[in-house]
Amino acid sequence: IDREIGSGGMAVVYLAEDLKHRRKVALKVLRPELAVDIGSDRFLREIELAAALTHPHILPLHDSGEADGVLYYVMPYVDGESLRSRLNREKQLPVDDALQITREVADALDYAHSQDVVHRDIKPENIMLSRGHALVVDFGIGKALHVAGADQLTQTGVSIGTPAYMSPEQAAGQQDLDGRSDLYALGCVLYEMLAGEPLFSGPTAQAIIAKHITESVTSVLARRSTVPANVDEALARVLAKAPADRFTTGARFAEALAAPAASTARHPAPEPSPVSGAPEKSIAVLPFTNISADPENEYFSDGITEEIINALAQLPGLHVAARTSAFSFKGQNVDLRTVGEKLNVATVLEGSVRKVGNRVRITAQLIDAADGYHLWSERYDRELDDIFAIQDEIASTIADHLKVTLAGGSDQALVKPATANLEAYELYLKGRFHLYQRVDLSFQNALECFERAVALDSDYAQAHAGMAETHAMLGFYGLRRPNEVMPKAKVEALRALALDDTLGVAHHALALVKLLHEWDWAGATGEFQRALDLDPGSAVIRSQYALFILQMLEGRHEQAIAEGRRALESDPLSAYPKYVVSLIMAVAGKHEEGIRLAQAAVSNEPNSFMGYRSLGLAYRWQGKHEEATAALERAVEVSGRHQWSVGDLFAEYAAQGRWDEANLLMEELRERSEHEYVQPIWRAMSEGLLGNMDAAFEALELAYAERDTILALVKYWPEFDPLRGDSRWDELMQRMGLT
Repeated sequence: IDREIGSGGMAVVYLAEDLKHRRKVALKVLRPELAVDIGSDRFLREIELAAALTHPHILPLHDSGEADGVLYYVMPYVDGESLRSRLNREKQLPVDDALQITREVADALDYAHSQDVVHRDIKPENIMLSRGHALVVDFGIGKALHVAGADQLTQTGVSIGTPAYMSPEQAAGQQDLDGRSDLYALGCVLYEMLAGEPLFSGPTAQAIIAKHITESVTSVLARRSTVPANVDEALARVLAKAPADRFTTGARFAEALAAPAASTARHPAPEPSPVSGAPEKSIAVLPFTNISADPENEYFSDGITEEIINALAQLPGLHVAARTSAFSFKGQNVDLRTVGEKLNVATVLEGSVRKVGNRVRITAQLIDAADGYHLWSERYDRELDDIFAIQDEIASTIADHLKVTLAGGSDQALVKPATANLEAYELYLKGRFHLYQRVDLSFQNALECFERAVALDSDYAQAHAGMAETHAMLGFYGLRRPNEVMPKAKVEALRALALDDTLGVAHHALALVKLLHEWDWAGATGEFQRALDLDPGSAVIRSQYALFILQMLEGRHEQAIAEGRRALESDPLSAYPKYVVSLIMAVAGKHEEGIRLAQAAVSNEPNSFMGYRSLGLAYRWQGKHEEATAALERAVEVSGRHQWSVGDLFAEYAAQGRWDEANLLMEELRERSEHEYVQPIWRAMSEGLLGNMDAAFEALELAYAERDTILALVKYWPEFDPLRGDSRWDELMQRMGLT
């Protein structure tokens, strides 16, 4: 230990040397009376969470521990000064410097809040300035102290937080603070950097605290006229008394500080100002942020978002951005005007979900995408039993603001409880969360969740529909034998429809069974059309319907292309319709457009093999074999050697006469078939390309017997051209009803 370099109400700070690593460190030692009251075990356990924070604007924790009853923690020694020191010297900071510091701290807050860590004591003393950048000090210490012993701290006379920067809710003694309290404190810091004096001052701490709770905020422009108008507006919002009226995240605060002022009005406009070209009555529901302590609760926040999207989609005359496109912004720091422009919507709904035991807190804000003004915001603190009522309130309030109603009137509920069993409902949301991952293990996890939900409530129609969709996907992607899973999909779909005939997802699952397994083309047509009547905005259903049309109406590509374009329009940022329609374009001879769409799909989902697959096929059918090889080899890599990608690459190597490499791939699939299901259609294709007709038709007969799901889609596939001149091909098509 070199010397003492600072002290406060909670700790004494020493400049010290880490002998092991030969580096200077800041050693903070908690005051002995504090250590006694808190207890070392709980403090050290909680401080581990702070040690896990890794961010360029957060000063990390090197170490922590207990020695002879004294608690301490170790941080890097910063070669610089605190923001407090600079303010003492300069009083007011240049506007650009103040904004840069604030944006960097806001970025740190945004990250920490996503890890469910609230600082609780943002102030100039806890912001270090080093090499032109800001570093937040003691991140997580306030939470560790609070969780470890809030009651004891009060008795000791130590408060967590500093009066000049306390949010109204913290000043009022509220214990369950969230990230918006930190944002209020940061607003106080920015105000002081610009005005040269604190937001509120007074003779005592109690007097200052009272002002935070009761007094209105004086515009910073009254104290410094050169502050940009948008900064003044952002400050007014972040310093709102009610947390629900503030920015939801540090990222949003930083965006507002960076953006030019759209208007000098201090209150939100009563009507949204549409993004140029966007329908006036239009909305995107961005994924609600999970701010629960447990990151596993993300399924719940995603599920709530999807339920609100589905509720709003019922409103005639309201354009609602599709789920996949809205979720493409998940976890991104994107300006809301950009969201509005990309999704062609005038308004955006964003929010957060915090779930603790049987309690849930949901915040929601309706925002004008053109100028960022809040049109409405609310916070709901309820028991989990009220979850459907909260969703309905949010959807109904938005409907009122945008002046849209159901055909039967505005008093109808938009969200109706699908089950009275909350455990079953949570399992259903988990199942949907896993289902969207679209990989083998996630399908199995989804199925288990849906099965458990049905076990708790046998009349839960949506859970039965989820089981139907999952079984159908397992069969479609060749992950399970079709004769094993497709009949199960049909049973569950029919059960779901018997309980609720309005479930588009159940009609969709039944359409897939009739298309891929039963080859009931008329039945598949009816189910696809019924599913689209109920869910016209589903790009997945419409894309698959377009493929179905391509199969059934040979040579009539324009109808399939028209349906595909409608799918693209309904979900513009989704990869799925892009790679499906790219295949349709390639089959129809529109190679350049097929390639363009496939490239866009890869851009949307760089780790999805389907985009690379469609890109490779489009290149091959245009005769660009070098590009096709690169794309298909990438598909094999990112898919974990899914059998489709291996089969596609075989065909590409065969087209180039690279038979040694091609045969190695078929040998791989043959060996894999000894311990996992491999669709026989790939052997049929390979034998046909090799000229082994008898072996090819033997494999086709096995595919017919097993109801290989790809067999329903091979009618137009160029790789099967060698078989088309054989009478056995015509006979097979006739048996399938495809003549």
